[in-house]
Amino acid sequence: MARVKPKRHGVITDMTAMCDVAFLLLTFFILTTQFKKPDVESIKPPSSISQILLDDKDLMTINVTSAGKFYFTPVQNPSERKELLEKMAQKYGMSFNEQEKIAFINNQAVGVPMNQLKSFLNLPDEERKSFKAGTGVPMDSINKQLIDWVQTSLDINPNYKLAIKGDEVTKYPRVKSLFEGLRDIKFYKFWLITNQEANK
Repeated sequence: MARVKPKRHGVITDMTAMCDVAFLLLTFFILTTQFKKPDVESIKPPSSISQILLDDKDLMTINVTSAGKFYFTPVQNPSERKELLEKMAQKYGMSFNEQEKIAFINNQAVGVPMNQLKSFLNLPDEERKSFKAGTGVPMDSINKQLIDWVQTSLDINPNYKLAIKGDEVTKYPRVKSLFEGLRDIKFYKFWLITNQEANK
């Protein structure tokens, strides 16, 4: 006698739990990701074959524009940024109120001399973000405020790293003055940020 074949039923998979997990993961990554802030001015670094990636943790950055202006970006830690501003204010005989300190913590980079920093921090947020008329942080043989920013940051944490991002058309004497200033404070190890050279 022939066996009766049982009727096959289609397999139904409940995807509700999978969708929940996917959306939870997506939400987690969106909320915890820190987006890179754009540079204060457009800088096109020279190309190189180096493939070393820099870790942003404890990283200070100096941007050098094509016009030779310097911008200093302190580390991202808010409490250390606040301490840096307080130490620089003490060094230059200035004082900043709490609102100015918060503006400094939230600001991307320092691009003005110390005597203009207070008025810069008092600008409305949108004006401060689009502010590009600054002369940059002074760095020459007489006024070495940029080196003071680096030195004061190192006083807070000697393990800070420094990266320099210069435009490919920046004149060498401007960068040379920066290298000499770093040599004067015996800070010899830093990275140069470059673009990845295309494979030929």
